[in-house]
Amino acid sequence: MTIKRMQKKTRKPVIMEDYDGLLSGVISLIDEARRVSSRTINAIMTATYWEIGRRIVESEQAGKRRAGYGETLLKQLSADLTSRFGRGFAKSNLYQMRAFYFTYQDILQTPSGKSQPRKFQTPSGKSQPHNSQTPSAELSIQAVSEQFPLPWSAYVRLLSVRNEHARTFYEQEALRGGWSVRQLDRQINSQFYERTALSKNKAAMLTRGAKPKPQDAITPEEQIKDPYVLEFLNLKDEYSESDLEEALILHLEHFLLELGGDFTFVGRQKRLRIGDEWYRVDLIFFHRRLRCLVVIDLKRGKLTHADAGQMHMYLNYAREHWTHPDENPPVGLILCAMKNSALAKYALQGLPNKVLAAEYKTVLPDEKLIAQELEKTRKLLERKYD
Repeated sequence: MTIKRMQKKTRKPVIMEDYDGLLSGVISLIDEARRVSSRTINAIMTATYWEIGRRIVESEQAGKRRAGYGETLLKQLSADLTSRFGRGFAKSNLYQMRAFYFTYQDILQTPSGKSQPRKFQTPSGKSQPHNSQTPSAELSIQAVSEQFPLPWSAYVRLLSVRNEHARTFYEQEALRGGWSVRQLDRQINSQFYERTALSKNKAAMLTRGAKPKPQDAITPEEQIKDPYVLEFLNLKDEYSESDLEEALILHLEHFLLELGGDFTFVGRQKRLRIGDEWYRVDLIFFHRRLRCLVVIDLKRGKLTHADAGQMHMYLNYAREHWTHPDENPPVGLILCAMKNSALAKYALQGLPNKVLAAEYKTVLPDEKLIAQELEKTRKLLERKYD
């Protein structure tokens, strides 16, 4: 009897017939409006970054006789733009914009004065034109934006594809199939272009490849809150998660230094490049008693095999590029600041011997102690940012 009464109380009142249809329609309308807004912002952002890349290249060419001009230019430009606009204009990002222009500079008018549409090379060898007109040499942001129908994050991913034909193929298929960035990334990682080129039934491969998987879906909220979009619009109030992460890293730095004199601070948010990909290590310390680097990476969420693999990649890079000959191999510390708990885990695999691993375990701070401090700090900071 009590259960029936509770159900009656929580039941929604009947406002009108087919109210669910009205609600569903309005939700769809808002979702589509958000998607359109995201596409519009992305198009303008992509065009802006292409134009920035063009101006950087032209400035470098003007000063090419001066040694180191390009490097100095990007460093100064990054500092000034970051000071004026905040996030999004690190030197590595300017490198991407310059590379983006180099890769897609063919949207400019040809020397003969005749415009030529961009063409896409399929695995079968047949080229297909892209239905857009090449704007004049004096390009407006709006004109350039019409040349780039995919979001900026998609072009960032495409820049890592070195084969020009493969890159153009992925761009075409992403556009034709309406791929999300996640789907594009999955197809590139699975070598979809190469598999299609080798297939006897290319049409069937293309049809199967166009089918999205559940993990490919991106919600309107994710599209709008894409880090690239937020950086471009300078919406600092939307960076609560990033601000929280930075605050956690800063607090952890102070916490480890206060544990004793063994930890020496080396660097924060240190960037490294492996292949065509840029990565960022949150904190690096040097442990004087162990005579080794301690590489620390903070994750927002549960610890995954991918996180462990990435940490071992960092350690291999640190061993090769940052470790001195008289030092021990580096050790990694992965921190997971989950919503309801925290986890700290040392990466000790791959050390030369078990004795060294045992010494590391004895001397390094207890993982539980670090996790407790991380959890306590996270709760305090979340209350501050809420």
